[in-house]
This record gives sequence, structure tokens and C-alpha cells, in this order.
Amino acid sequence: MSKKNKKEDIIEEQMEEQLVEEISVEEQLQEDLQKEKDKFLRLFAEFENYKKRTTKERIELFKTASQDVMISLLPILDDFDRAHSEISKSKDKDLLKGVELISNKLNDTLKSKGLVQVKVEQGDVFNADDHEAITQIPAPSKDLKGKIIEVIEKGYALGDKVIRFPKVVIGQ
Repeated sequence: MSKKNKKEDIIEEQMEEQLVEEISVEEQLQEDLQKEKDKFLRLFAEFENYKKRTTKERIELFKTASQDVMISLLPILDDFDRAHSEISKSKDKDLLKGVELISNKLNDTLKSKGLVQVKVEQGDVFNADDHEAITQIPAPSKDLKGKIIEVIEKGYALGDKVIRFPKVVIGQ
């Protein structure tokens, strides 16, 4: 009986060791699987961030792709403004109407492409971040000190980005 019990004990011990070994192998596999899942999730999140970033960059590129063309058209807009002010002094109203039609059509087309005039008026407070000061002159009145006295050149923005700051004269 003791020999049989001894053999049975040894067999039982071996079976328990095998069972413990199998459990540790299973635990190891579970741990490896968890690591791989974690790696996959991180890689997937990184790829999603990459897709979002490139999409945002592409949209931004499309918004500003026409920036060079718009900048080259700004002097033409300035010329239309000067022509309008000079022709409005003459008596030829048909000529004035023709220039206004062409100017309005050009302005509307550029607005549809995202070009917006930066609003600046006489009496606005000067801000170096939003305006370009050409010169300072003595203010005609105390309430115009540090404020815009005259707008020399209009400013324009393409979308949210200013492509030409308004050039102004400020009171001192």
C-alpha cells in the first residue's frame, strides 16, 4: 500500500506541476495577448491622429492655395478704388457706372473665394497687431490721440489669415 500510495503521490505531484505549468503558460499567453492588444490600440490611435492632422493640413492648404494670386490682385483693387474716386469727380456718370460694375464684379468674385476687407475706420484705436502705422502726425483733437486718423491702404484677409494689414496714419 505504501508503494502504491507513493506512486500515486508522485503521479499526483507531477500532474499538479503540469497543471501549474499549463496555467502559467496560459497566463503568459494572456499577458502577451494583452500587450499586443495595447500595442494595436496605440498604433490605431496614432494612425487616427495622423489622418486628422493631414486632413486639417490639406484643408488649410486649400484655403491658402490662392493666397499668392490674391496678393497679386490687391494692387488692382487699389487701382479700382482710385479710379472710382477720380471718376466720381467728373460729370460722366456712365463711365462711373461702368467702373463700379466691373469693380463690384471683381470684388464679389474675390469675396466668393474668401477674400475679405479688414474693417478699419477713422477714429478706431490703433493696434500694432491689426494695423501697420505709416506715420504719426499731431492729433487734430485730443480724442484722436493714439487713434487712426487716416487709412492710407486697405487691408485684406483670406479666410482667417490677414494677407495685407491696413496701412494707417495715427495721431500723436
